[in-house]
Amino acid sequence: MSKGNPRAKGTGSVHYDERRKRWIGTLEAGWTERGTRRRLTVSARTEREAKAKLKDKEREVLMSGAPEEGTRAGLTVKAWADRWIPRQERDLRPSAFNATRSQVVNWIVPTIGHKRLDRLSPADVRSVSTAMDSKGKATSSIRRAHGELIRMLKDAHADGHHVPDRARGVEFGRGGKAVAVSTRDAIPAAEMDALIATLATADDRARWLLALRAGVRPAEARGLRWSSVDLERGLIVLDWQLKPLPYKVARDRSSGFRVPRDYEAIRLHDSFHLVRPKTRSGWRVVPLDDELWAAMSRWREVAPTSDYDLVFPGKGGRALDDKIDRAAWWAKLDLAGLPRRALYTARHTAAVALKASGAADMDTAAIMGHSTIASTQAYLHGDVERGRVALARARSPRL
Repeated sequence: MSKGNPRAKGTGSVHYDERRKRWIGTLEAGWTERGTRRRLTVSARTEREAKAKLKDKEREVLMSGAPEEGTRAGLTVKAWADRWIPRQERDLRPSAFNATRSQVVNWIVPTIGHKRLDRLSPADVRSVSTAMDSKGKATSSIRRAHGELIRMLKDAHADGHHVPDRARGVEFGRGGKAVAVSTRDAIPAAEMDALIATLATADDRARWLLALRAGVRPAEARGLRWSSVDLERGLIVLDWQLKPLPYKVARDRSSGFRVPRDYEAIRLHDSFHLVRPKTRSGWRVVPLDDELWAAMSRWREVAPTSDYDLVFPGKGGRALDDKIDRAAWWAKLDLAGLPRRALYTARHTAAVALKASGAADMDTAAIMGHSTIASTQAYLHGDVERGRVALARARSPRL
């Protein structure tokens, strides 16, 4: 018989061993060279002591990473993934790293983790996509997993492990079962009529119009500061996003934050940081047409004070949590009598409206931050007025 509370997945577990009269902690620490699980254990007289020892062991594993050895025959995809994932943590943005790790742990390893690198076939590589497709996963997720697998295999080859050329060269969607293409629709015209009418008297209508009209991303809106808003010139500069950065050890604030190399971040409080957009095209200037300017001016008068200069702060002027932001969006949809949709749908609606209005591709790209067609400086000096006109033309909810 055992007692004790299990810990969160991925952080080990603690239980009481009646026979030994000791508290036992176990931690999954990846895979051995043969592809079997590597499990570490600690023991103590009290549950508290066992948890402390287990946390110390987690830190050791975190700091040591996976051993770098030369090529060995029989190295499995599991064993290579255990080495490869810690490398990505040093180089990828936190959100990108979490997505990469999820694809590897949830799909790549369970599907072909037992396969040897030197014996991988194109069919093995495609089996990951097939497995995800059979479970109804979105095409974007399947494509991401395939790309991460190919990147894993190319890195293994670069490190001296033998991976067949034909396995490393498999293209997405070739030679395997076709996957359905998923689409993300804009908000329908009739729903937009009701939503815009509901927002007409809302003090915070600027928050939602920036998304619905200018395609401002949720993290961009939450990270927008008044120092980046120029109402006199009718411009806002989107140069930061609000993101919670993960701790090196889950829920352990003393462990510090997981920050990749060359990653610019400003801590506000708790885990909330202002971070730069992931691409240069995301760092942009967006013009305000008459409607957006009026909404932002009104919000400037009634907006809560924020010690961090945030335009759309949360409770007490602190950073706005994404869950609270999403709940506020759903509240507006509920008030308008509309079905709940993802907040990101508002951005997609803006893109569709700009395209339907006949806006030039370069203006749409500059406003939405889709590409590097126009840099921030060029847009400031030449194209901003054209962008303002494009936004005004796309104002009609009749998409």
